Amino acid sequence: MAPFRITPRFVERVWGSKDLRPWYDWQSDGEPVGEVWLTGDECLVETGPHAGQTLSALFARASEDLLGSGAGAPDSPLLLKVIFAKGKLSVQVHPDDKLAQKYGQPRGKTECWYALAAEPGAQVACGLKAGVTLDKVREGIHEGTLEESLNVLDVAAGNMIFVDAGTVHAIWPGSILLETQQNCDLTYRMYDYGRPRELHIEKSLEATRLTTKAGKVAAHVLSDRSILVDAEYFRVERIAVQGSRTGASLLGAGEPAHGLAYLFAAAGSGILCGDGFEPLELPARGVVAIPATSPQFVIEDRGGLDLIRFTPNWPSRA
Repeated sequence: MAPFRITPRFVERVWGSKDLRPWYDWQSDGEPVGEVWLTGDECLVETGPHAGQTLSALFARASEDLLGSGAGAPDSPLLLKVIFAKGKLSVQVHPDDKLAQKYGQPRGKTECWYALAAEPGAQVACGLKAGVTLDKVREGIHEGTLEESLNVLDVAAGNMIFVDAGTVHAIWPGSILLETQQNCDLTYRMYDYGRPRELHIEKSLEATRLTTKAGKVAAHVLSDRSILVDAEYFRVERIAVQGSRTGASLLGAGEPAHGLAYLFAAAGSGILCGDGFEPLELPARGVVAIPATSPQFVIEDRGGLDLIRFTPNWPSRA
């Protein structure tokens, strides 16, 4: 199965923006968009023989071509998003796999945020302060003082923040975040600043871990790439192309030769060329899927390409 481009899906959120330029050529007088889903189940295949199909349909029909043999569940493992927050997101927590499955969902949600850009003073909340108890969290929810219990992180462009399941967190305005997560949109809202949306207080408290592994992650810089995060469920790398390089050279140390990867152009553009498929453009803020059964290819920098590569880390291998 040849590499193919995916059409982003623009998802409305009350805290989003009505103008995503210059990141995307999108503006509206209607509802704000808060998230651009790059690999969501309802995103459409844009190029190649499967154009027009949803990702979920393609994974259901051709999971082994996409994922390789013995890779885990036969569906898309990662959901990639770009988040545009003009207002504060809710204070929330995501369940782990065990708790999600208790309530009939296939998986939980561990995620990470890579700051594509950040204004001076940009911040996020990530985890609880030392000594905060669940009783204190419950009190903060009901009295509107929950923010006082949150661990606040300053955000600068290039920061990577890991947010494992069970971490109480919130994204605040001032940064544009590239989010990598398990393919799950399950969120338990604790506190929503008075907005008329459903809260999930009891489930959120059940999901909360008072201490987690969440926080900023320092990049592991190698000669040809920077490993931004390498955790259970996903690995995210920033890879220097420097003219051109082969698809095989994108593989990390110890990585299986045949597995799914996604390529994202954080800036600039590129083009993929290989036997058996037409040259495939990777535009700025676009995403290309590299199936496990992809033919060999070369990626060329067409100007200023800032390449981010995502691969799933199956729990059995993490």
